[in-house]
Amino acid sequence: MASTQPNQYELIARSYHPTCQAARDSEKNRKKGTEPERARGRLDFGRFAGEGKVPTGCAAAMALTSAHPAPPLLVCRLLALALTLALAAVASSARKIPASITPISRDLYHSSDSILGEIKALVARNSDTLTMDTVRASNKGYSAEMFVVTFNHAKETVQDGSKIKIMLSFGQHGRELITSEVALSLLYILTEKRRIAGVDLSSFEKILEHLVIKVVPMENFNGRKRVEAGELCDRRNGRGVDLNRNWSVDWGKKEKDYNPFEEDPGTAPFSEPEAQIMQELSKSFKPHIWVNVHSGMEALFMPYDHKNTTPDGAPSQLMRSLLENLNRRHFQDSCLVGSGGGAVGYLAHGTTTDYLYDIAKVPMPFTFEIYGDEKASTDDCFKMFNPVDKTTFDRVINKWCMAFLILFEEGLRILPGSQVASQGALDNWVPMGGESLERNADEKSGNENRQLEGLDLGMQELKTYFRLFIISTFLLMFMFCSRISKNRNRESGNF
Repeated sequence: MASTQPNQYELIARSYHPTCQAARDSEKNRKKGTEPERARGRLDFGRFAGEGKVPTGCAAAMALTSAHPAPPLLVCRLLALALTLALAAVASSARKIPASITPISRDLYHSSDSILGEIKALVARNSDTLTMDTVRASNKGYSAEMFVVTFNHAKETVQDGSKIKIMLSFGQHGRELITSEVALSLLYILTEKRRIAGVDLSSFEKILEHLVIKVVPMENFNGRKRVEAGELCDRRNGRGVDLNRNWSVDWGKKEKDYNPFEEDPGTAPFSEPEAQIMQELSKSFKPHIWVNVHSGMEALFMPYDHKNTTPDGAPSQLMRSLLENLNRRHFQDSCLVGSGGGAVGYLAHGTTTDYLYDIAKVPMPFTFEIYGDEKASTDDCFKMFNPVDKTTFDRVINKWCMAFLILFEEGLRILPGSQVASQGALDNWVPMGGESLERNADEKSGNENRQLEGLDLGMQELKTYFRLFIISTFLLMFMFCSRISKNRNRESGNF
């Protein structure tokens, strides 16, 4: 029959139970002829002191620990080993992508480096119509780099001062990869006449002569890198700020359903280098039309995002007229049209569009939502925000490239001549609270580099629990080792 007596390790553990600890202290004081002061302890030691009695089960434990005190170093090493094994197990499980999570479709989507390489090569081949600027900014140890491509067709035949200036920004949220794919395809269409099925692009040639178009293919370059590394649900920049909450209009206000992971507005308006660069671009370029391109649904939004109304007056009517014409002509009235705050179902504060309209005085700032899978799980972020099969991917690319061409035509038709101001220069960049802000011309061609990045599990819930596990484990180790050292010191001082 197996023995039911506790082994030495159980006895050691038992000796540090508060009841046995109280008995130990009482026994020491009884031998020394002193009575403990109850006010100094949380336990009632009086019932042990002077009686010479020890609670059942503690005597053997006390005798064993007096003869063989538990070495704190050994215990700590065992705990450290256990922690290491646990961390390895968690890391191993994190590398396995659950079947329910759709990974990035590498056969459809370019990496950020590959997009950049193709654009540089495109600029090099079409230097008569394309230029590219590399803009860098930093603030409090965090740096960002942005690539701004300018399309200016027929530079010598039409005066720049009479041209409509259009700004298109893609990839403000890192997880919305499809937006940057549209940007790349649109640049091919503008310069090398890449075909759209069933569309005669020659009819748009005359329109393009009257436009200057600036394209930011990847506004959130650092955030996209995080997504490519496996954090598929992350929309924020490289230090965890939502760039579409970092602008100054109604900045920092939080709704009841505010999600700090999704909507962190930063420490102050324009605290982020990416937002600083885009703000300065709005000042220097002075566009007539600005489109901030996102995914998550299909919609054509105008101001406001921070309230459920549209602006008053004729400018607002022009914006709505343009969007309704585009929706009717190209989308058969299938897109939501209206204010972002009124149509999408929630209010957003500190957004790009509201700043551009209220502060920068851009006549027509819009937000386009170009794709969304309503049936996708909320945990399956890549599938929710990006098409995952080639048929849908091609359809979205072609549909929205065509939508931008119609937008150019509608904008040229609907904007009054008085609103076409002189061409702004992109020569002087002023830092807004940043440590440095510089601009370098960069037209070198690059080689396509479609490398496969290691794909880790990107679910933030797991990462949060993992961090809590590490913190709590180290705290427990520290408390346990401190308790053992304290008890050993107490014993060595009393005996």
